[in-house]
Amino acid sequence: DKRLVGYVVLGEDVEWEPEVLREALARKLPEHMVPPALMKLEALPLTPSGKLARSKLPAPDVESLRGAAPFVAPRDALEVQLAEAFAAVLKLPRVSVTDSFFSMGGHSLLATQLVFRLRNQLKAEVHLKTLFEAPSVAALARRIESTPREPLSVLPPLVRASRGSLPPLSYSQERLWRLFKANPTSTAYNQPAAYRFKGALQVEALRAAVQGLVDRHASLRTTFTEENDRPVQKVAASMRIDLPMEDFRGREDAETELLRRIAEDARRPFDLTRGPLVRGSLIRLADDEHLFIFSKHHILSDGWSESIITREVVHLYSAFSRGETPSLPALHIQYPDYAAWQRRWLSGAELEARLGYWRGALAKAPKLLNLPVDKPRPTTRTFNGTSISVALGRARSDSLNLLCQKERVTPFMALLSLFGTLLCHRARQEEIVIGSPIANRALPELESLIGLFVNTVALHVDLRGNPSFRQLLSRVRDVTLGAYAHQEVPVDQVVDALVPQRQPDRAPLFQVMFVLQNTPMEALVLPELTLVPMPADRGASIYELTLSLQERGDGFSGLLEFNTDLFEPDTPRRLRDAFVVLLERVLASPDLAVGIDAVVPGFEVQE
Repeated sequence: DKRLVGYVVLGEDVEWEPEVLREALARKLPEHMVPPALMKLEALPLTPSGKLARSKLPAPDVESLRGAAPFVAPRDALEVQLAEAFAAVLKLPRVSVTDSFFSMGGHSLLATQLVFRLRNQLKAEVHLKTLFEAPSVAALARRIESTPREPLSVLPPLVRASRGSLPPLSYSQERLWRLFKANPTSTAYNQPAAYRFKGALQVEALRAAVQGLVDRHASLRTTFTEENDRPVQKVAASMRIDLPMEDFRGREDAETELLRRIAEDARRPFDLTRGPLVRGSLIRLADDEHLFIFSKHHILSDGWSESIITREVVHLYSAFSRGETPSLPALHIQYPDYAAWQRRWLSGAELEARLGYWRGALAKAPKLLNLPVDKPRPTTRTFNGTSISVALGRARSDSLNLLCQKERVTPFMALLSLFGTLLCHRARQEEIVIGSPIANRALPELESLIGLFVNTVALHVDLRGNPSFRQLLSRVRDVTLGAYAHQEVPVDQVVDALVPQRQPDRAPLFQVMFVLQNTPMEALVLPELTLVPMPADRGASIYELTLSLQERGDGFSGLLEFNTDLFEPDTPRRLRDAFVVLLERVLASPDLAVGIDAVVPGFEVQE
């Protein structure tokens, strides 16, 4: 979802003429390699060893992003509405009506938010697929004008719930509550984090910031119980969060011990019936160096929430460290209000009608992925695991992004296609189902709330008929857009409808996950401090395999998590290497056949 950017350092007495430079590049380079955005720099940032420091290259500004074409203002009332919505979702001051939503930084998550916003503004149905087919303001306006308007399915208003009784759990919370009841000592859903602070840490300001965060968000003051045989939330009016401090100054074993403490905390289970379900601690390593450990249970928050936590802790700490009063905007809705709203809305006939899509989409899809395993499969499902690193590199990532632009798919769709192909070949199955989390925060009221809103969608990858990779991209795009359009149906309801009989040794419906992290991530930057994130391995794997990636300055990278009761470490390492080889092959030839009987040179995943 990125646009190619060219960075230019001018020689002495050379005028900045981007259009002239672009024309010169077009004479030397293939069309897809000519950067539409050009940025002038005084000098290229370099590492101490003299290499290009890609991570320090500045993000292109609006004018640079628009550099390939002149700005075109909205020409009628509909284009004005659409342009304002595009700009609001993309957080840009303005957009040209001829620019693609995706080339301006849009991705699937933002596309979902844009479509929801447009539905509310236009009071008519706007489909996610339509945005992919007509991604600019001008093209979308013409499509909307030429298409008969469908009646809009109106959601009930999200309002504060009555405080007279204990609120229900959301569907996502109930799923984790069931898993807790079945295995109360599991750490599979722990969310551990650890940071090394270098500099003048104001300990009391940090304690006040963490406490202020908990005071502000009801979700962080919640515990769980059952009332009349149904699970309910108990939100405490106040809940104290202590950050005890230990002093490691002068200890010879300080480095070894701090790593042990991080691992110990990551693998300490939470009791969901007793609060707090957030915990933190501090270790003083030197007068100007501290370790901060902060963990919580997934039932309280999701990946999107991490950005909110970071942003608000930075704001609170900065204010308290200066002796000022924080000025965060009031929250008019809290997570228990959402849970009550979701239960009222998605029930009975409404839920049954929305389940119809998933019954049709997955009716004939296989419910088991039969991956060869290295160890005897336990008779009941286990969650023991660890992970290995995955890195695709900047050059491969750039080429993948260019392929995505050409094929009108997102990097998520392309990477899911690659992962699905890899697993189909490994299992010798033409069809599989892969789970993937989705933010499920289309409502604007939810954007600033900490809570478990994320849902999981089941995505059918189909290699029947020996498709080319280009054909597979088209199939996966359609599957993904359909899933996004029906993302509100809780995954447990889908599982109950499609897999009434469970196997105790397998996760139902899908046994592997793919994650592409594209939620807005905030940098944890505190005044006068340098922060170094520390690895915190919870020693668990929820699924047999989970590939989690994120695009950073050095390209797509992340982790391949695996269940250690099923796989020896060599197996995920071979899968990772095969994934990279497959990526190189399809980048070189998108029309390469990828069915399970196709021969892909150098791509070997069988024993």
